[in-house]
Amino acid sequence: MQPTIVLVHGAFAESASWDPVIDRLLDAGHPVIAAPNPLRSLASDAAAVADVVRGVDGPVVLAAHSYGGAVISNVLADAGDIVGLVYVNGFAPEPGETCFALAGMFPGSQLGEKTLRPVPRSDGTTDLFIKLDSFHDVFCPDASDQQAARMAATQRPATQEALVEPSGARSLWKELPSWFLIGEDDRVIPAALQEYMAGRAGAHRVLEIPGASHAALVSHPDATAHLILEAAAARVAA
Repeated sequence: MQPTIVLVHGAFAESASWDPVIDRLLDAGHPVIAAPNPLRSLASDAAAVADVVRGVDGPVVLAAHSYGGAVISNVLADAGDIVGLVYVNGFAPEPGETCFALAGMFPGSQLGEKTLRPVPRSDGTTDLFIKLDSFHDVFCPDASDQQAARMAATQRPATQEALVEPSGARSLWKELPSWFLIGEDDRVIPAALQEYMAGRAGAHRVLEIPGASHAALVSHPDATAHLILEAAAARVAA
């Protein structure tokens, strides 16, 4: 049975950010689900993705972008027949680590007070948006002006609380094979940090793309889809 590919978007994005990749995965004959990521808290976001996985009959490859990487790292291994993890410019935290703290471990992230717009919510949490005049340069400098404008207009905020919430007691990448795609010009999650996380995860393969931004899934959909298909093929071969 062909693995179902479950795609998880990250902060400041939404499911449609996977559209160019989805086309290629469907053409390869794989069932695909672009899971809704609530972006409210790390634990509840992981539980929401786990619920999606539980509804899948057969093997699953989880592929995630950005903060979505922290989410899939917190999905319980027994949520389904999860056979591999693909991190696309994604966080892969150890237990107790936070996305904000990880982003500061290596120089290069341009997210901060100058580029983020906080919006307090009635429930006491704070939504974070990337400012429109910073979005193209920070999030996707290798995208076209039109693509960047569309992504900026449709960005979904993550709560500040989710980005500072410690990762749970178990990291799924310690139990399953992983693949990492790294955009070498990532201005959100520095490439050096991604290389560090891939190394400690013992990644099956690391694909580094020169000049690729944080939005490599948009600007390099062929490479992104190829790596996900490689992860799925590893299951079939096994």
